[in-house]
Amino acid sequence: MAIFINETTKVLVQGITGSEGTKHTRRMVASGTDIVAGVTPGKGGQDVDGIPVFDTVEAAVKETGANAAVVFVPPRFVKAAVIETVDAGVPLAVVITEGIPVHDTTAFWAYIQAKGGATRLVGPNCPGVISPGRSNLGIIPADITKPGRIGLVSKSGTLTYQMMYELREIGFSTAVGIGGDPVIGTTHIDCLDAFEADPDTDAIVMIGEIGGDAEERAAAHIKANVTKPVVGYIAGFTAPEGKTMGHAGAIVSGSSGTAEAKKEALEAAGVRVGRTPTETARLMAEVVKGL
Repeated sequence: MAIFINETTKVLVQGITGSEGTKHTRRMVASGTDIVAGVTPGKGGQDVDGIPVFDTVEAAVKETGANAAVVFVPPRFVKAAVIETVDAGVPLAVVITEGIPVHDTTAFWAYIQAKGGATRLVGPNCPGVISPGRSNLGIIPADITKPGRIGLVSKSGTLTYQMMYELREIGFSTAVGIGGDPVIGTTHIDCLDAFEADPDTDAIVMIGEIGGDAEERAAAHIKANVTKPVVGYIAGFTAPEGKTMGHAGAIVSGSSGTAEAKKEALEAAGVRVGRTPTETARLMAEVVKGL
């Protein structure tokens, strides 16, 4: 088992003919992902390394049966790309693109909800989703870890990679980078629920960051609904108040949204929280050893 994707996932890449789309398509294919189509308006009939390119998502889905999309299109085209994916009935859209106007993200997220929420949105501004050895949708390096029984959900791309590498001897069922924008699709809580229901995930690492209240809400949810052990890390313990740190959503205002406040909320829910990524990995290794 894995959450959201597995070896049967058929992937289409929106923006496959662009430099980033082509580069990461090759990386995904090399890691075993079944990429069945690309979509670039006006480039239908071409191919990228033998992968057929279509003008529309609808045509790609009809021809190939694709059931997941990875979006590598420029920011100004993402809203239309996601709406097209939703209209084509694709159940998973992973949006890698950064710099998307929040207004656009809000619009296509609302569109998904208006259509009944049948399409799961991961991102935007995220590294993607990987089930090592099975499928890899996005830009997460495939060779830094191995299949295992830890689930990982993270706001930060770089910290996703570091945690996967630090725990490479144990391995992961699925790692999900949810992105750090103010408006995102899949949340910590969505992933926690999916990992809780996954029989092949034994323990969960949750990486958050300063700003907002997503981690506090996740802490309350863990206390009420999650029975598997959770280890956490909050990026930004040394961040000065009032400064935007990296992600657009990582803004501390007054006493709310600080790393310390989030740490306290998580620990009150029974989550062990490390003060560095390496300490967090050590805590998870201890948890796994005790299972």
